[in-house]
Amino acid sequence: MSSRVLRKLGLQGEKDITSLGDDASDTEADFSSSGGAKKKQLNINRYDLLNQQSHSESEVKEDDDHETAGSLNAQENEAEHKEAARRKKKKKRKKPGKIPNNARSSEDNIEDEVERSVREVNELLGDTPGRVTQEPASMHAGGPKKGILNIEHRSLNPNNELKRIFGSKIVQNEQSKRRGGSRTRGHLKTTWLVSPKENWPPIGKPGLSMSLVKTENGVSTFTYEHSINYQQVQVKFLDAVESLNPDNIVGLINLHPYHVDALLQLSELCRLSEDLPMAAELIERALYCLECAFHPSFSLASGNCRLDYRRQENRALFIAVFKHLMFVGARACCRTALEFCKLLLSLEPEGDPLGVLLTIDFYALRAQKYEWLIRLASEWEPSRNLSQLPNFAFSIAVAHFQLGQDVELAHHLLQNALIMFPGVLVPLLTKCGVQP
Repeated sequence: MSSRVLRKLGLQGEKDITSLGDDASDTEADFSSSGGAKKKQLNINRYDLLNQQSHSESEVKEDDDHETAGSLNAQENEAEHKEAARRKKKKKRKKPGKIPNNARSSEDNIEDEVERSVREVNELLGDTPGRVTQEPASMHAGGPKKGILNIEHRSLNPNNELKRIFGSKIVQNEQSKRRGGSRTRGHLKTTWLVSPKENWPPIGKPGLSMSLVKTENGVSTFTYEHSINYQQVQVKFLDAVESLNPDNIVGLINLHPYHVDALLQLSELCRLSEDLPMAAELIERALYCLECAFHPSFSLASGNCRLDYRRQENRALFIAVFKHLMFVGARACCRTALEFCKLLLSLEPEGDPLGVLLTIDFYALRAQKYEWLIRLASEWEPSRNLSQLPNFAFSIAVAHFQLGQDVELAHHLLQNALIMFPGVLVPLLTKCGVQP
């Protein structure tokens, strides 16, 4: 029994005893004043105090229970209040409050400074914002050409296409046989156009570089530049060509293994002598040297970088890319050849000095890029009149027929192509085995 209960019981007992004494005295006075009345004997049960004590103890217990329940309820209410406050605080944290004008103005000033610094860096590097998505006004005559000449980097590697055709294990085994089990040396830079071979010498500084000429309407024009040493080697190369002796060109390459024009000339000699693997490897080495000299702002995938074919230093890239896509196409890597056609066309789309439009439809059909070919024809038709070219006149009909969405349109386009170019009818009938 707790001390509080004992104190309560003690006080209650004293009150009861006092009240009993008072009642007894009052009763005696009444009996004496009545004059002869019989005294009534008071029967006091002492165990009533114990009963009262037990009742008081139960009341105390009930009070304790009520207090405990009240404290539990208070704790629950306090926990709920804290949870609601925490949720409210989280909501306030999610919703941004009002920013003072001074802080907002300071943030705007910081953003302006950052944009100004980025703009200055772009001007120094020759790169402008939005260069990838913008096109010159002359190219917008047939509609928006966003991404029509964009290039996929992984599609520039013919080994990826060969893996899709023959399987990765076969291609890897073939590559390991060519390497003879040796690993690639780490002195060659990784490039997008070609994969350097381990037997190639280190490139060093061949004296070839690229500079930015101008940036206009989101299109950047670049040009190659030759150093003084490279120009001296170029004079020796011209003398070797005039001598009509292939050994002189071979000797020049042994001294300068990354002279681009000498590599292109020796590749042509190997092709004429039917040494196609060596011819293709020399072209790849020339492309490797040309790509290592790219300007930091020169982007292969954007389709907005231009080179002037009329400048002698720039022609090497055009010729090397064209020869490389021919070798790649001969290996049945039509998707890779299509990507190189897009690259070659993006370097000078208006002039098209090497006539890529006469071959790009063939590789697009072989690579099953029918929708892309139809899009190219529809967007470039108003400015280039692609329907007047015999290859596009028939290729667009074939593309619509292969898609199978509008066969009647394909038949109509084929009829128009035969009317425009009737000389194709007889070879087609002969190819189909039909007697005219």
